[in-house]
Amino acid sequence: MYLSTVSRPATEPPAAGRRRRLTGVGGTVLALGTVSLVTDVSAEMVTAVLPLYLVLGLNLSPLAFGVLDGVHTGATAVLRVVGGFLADRFRRRKLVAGAGYALSAVAKLGLLLAGRSVPAIGAVIAVDRLGKGVRTAPRDALITLATPPEALGRAFGVHRTMDSVGAFLGPLAAFAVLLAVGPNFDAVFVASFCVAALAVVVLVLFVREQPAPAGGADDRRVTVREAAGLLREPPTRRLVLAAALLGLATIGDGFVYLLLQRREDVGLRWFPLLAVGTSLAYLLLAGPLGALADRIGRLPVVAGGYVALGLTYLLLAGPVHGWPLLALTLAMHGAFYAATDGVLIALAGPVLPARVRTTGIALVQTGQALAYLLSSVLFGLAWQVWGPRPATVAAAVAVAVTLPLSVVLLAPSHRRSPR
Repeated sequence: MYLSTVSRPATEPPAAGRRRRLTGVGGTVLALGTVSLVTDVSAEMVTAVLPLYLVLGLNLSPLAFGVLDGVHTGATAVLRVVGGFLADRFRRRKLVAGAGYALSAVAKLGLLLAGRSVPAIGAVIAVDRLGKGVRTAPRDALITLATPPEALGRAFGVHRTMDSVGAFLGPLAAFAVLLAVGPNFDAVFVASFCVAALAVVVLVLFVREQPAPAGGADDRRVTVREAAGLLREPPTRRLVLAAALLGLATIGDGFVYLLLQRREDVGLRWFPLLAVGTSLAYLLLAGPLGALADRIGRLPVVAGGYVALGLTYLLLAGPVHGWPLLALTLAMHGAFYAATDGVLIALAGPVLPARVRTTGIALVQTGQALAYLLSSVLFGLAWQVWGPRPATVAAAVAVAVTLPLSVVLLAPSHRRSPR
């Protein structure tokens, strides 16, 4: 049987039917979820130790870390659109996604070669994020095209739950490596590469993309003009602008964990476990919140996620200390991701034309990533000039300002999105 489809087959193989009854989603979601799970183990092994490595190991300033953190997500954002367009034009979403996964895997070895050179580390991080940028839109488009519109919230919830299992296990794996070999970051990078290579193997062997049917009205190739025309459509413009506003209100995970480490004096070996707390909350909430989005609408769930993000920042700037601060902050941070990560794309997917949906998703993600690059630099600058607490309060204010504007922009898409 094939595991990846661009449309639901008229009759499902028995095994696919059983999986759909058990999970509420099809084989495409489960196969891609497995790839994401393994990839996230690899990615989060590095992400969990990178802030400590850069700030304490290489003595980077908050501003320098903000620049690198922004590069980590936003510097290659424009290439998301290129990857999305190529996937739509040649209808080879699996191939484009696979190239992105492979590129990120190779970048893990680049961290070994970069040594203590900050420019080299920045270049390697950019390559890694290039891989993520290329693969994300084709992967999400495969999910939207293989899932009935009324079940998209559940589908993305299941996928993000599997993804968050990897995010939960990755920091634990990094913690285990550091516990076994001591503060040796190179060992973490090597182990991360091995896991990332396994994810590429799983993608090649188990994800199948059904060839597009020949002779139909949509058999012609997507053109540059057609893809560029998406931004002339008001629904797409509203989605991109709203995503950019929400990206401006989001600071990097590394800053959240560094703020907690600074306030509670978390030791080096224990630092990766902060990411475990976020991932655990994400893991527990992604599926239920995805299903809730299908019932009550995706916009209320996304808005609730950004309320949780604002509460996260207020906790980091507030008077609470000790275990209550750690538990509440990481729970709110995980709830933010569970409510927004896949649900925002589930909200956008049905609004975008199927022929250029990958490109449209890439445009939304690019707007958010470029804004995130700016917010990381600004937050690092604010930390360096004002100090950590005023900078965190400013981030909470940014959430309060941008969220109502984003809700107004997303409201028409919410009304068109099936529930």
